[in-house]
Amino acid sequence: MIFARDPETSCRWYTEHVLRLESTALQVDSGFWFVEVDGVEIGFHPADDERNPFGASVVAYFATGNLSTHREELLAAGARHHRGPLVIDGGRSICQLVDPFGGIFGLDGPP
Repeated sequence: MIFARDPETSCRWYTEHVLRLESTALQVDSGFWFVEVDGVEIGFHPADDERNPFGASVVAYFATGNLSTHREELLAAGARHHRGPLVIDGGRSICQLVDPFGGIFGLDGPP
């Protein structure tokens, strides 16, 4: 679950630029949006300053086949650098980016 000020826009941006899918975003109710990928549901919930403040969620990492290329594409699509890239075990790299809406997410994959 990603808490967002504008769940629809966030869902559509992640679907297109992070997941690289054709738009399959669906609104469930009360401003909640989700996209399902290989049986995994990623939800975009309206931020609630009292219960779930914006930016207080965990950092989700998305697998990618080429971290450097995907990172550059995301930067061109409006994301900003946050941390990394760092080389970790097994020939993998990770990095964190800030989406155009202020939320932090990560990429994980071969450099």
